[in-house]
Amino acid sequence: MTTVSVFVYGTLKPGAANFDCYCGTEVASIYRAYIYGELYDLPSLGYPGAIHGASKVQGFVLRFPNSKILAQLDVLEDYEPHRDPAANDYNREAVVAYTADRVAEAEVWAYFMNPDLVSRCGGIRIADGWWEPLVTS
Repeated sequence: MTTVSVFVYGTLKPGAANFDCYCGTEVASIYRAYIYGELYDLPSLGYPGAIHGASKVQGFVLRFPNSKILAQLDVLEDYEPHRDPAANDYNREAVVAYTADRVAEAEVWAYFMNPDLVSRCGGIRIADGWWEPLVTS
């Protein structure tokens, strides 16, 4: 089986809501990284969405021992590869991720949100590219 790497920036980050359920027992390694894009908070949904752009989206690369994880993540992200990309909430794409010292890793999957959905949901751009979930007491 082939290892697969996925860049995460929202609820799949270590410590966030979906990490343990989807990744916790499957992930082989984790490291901080960034990709290029623009990150938006979607307060009405409780999670972020990244779109293509020239800024940094900060998160983590999760490396998995095999590609079976992609099917599970595709369901979470409402990505269907055979559906019209405009009908998906997110689209999975291969991107280059960079470590803090600018070392690039090829063949990292990332989920980009449909820009129209970001707009419809009142997305608020996160200038520093790091999403933190809203904590309510």
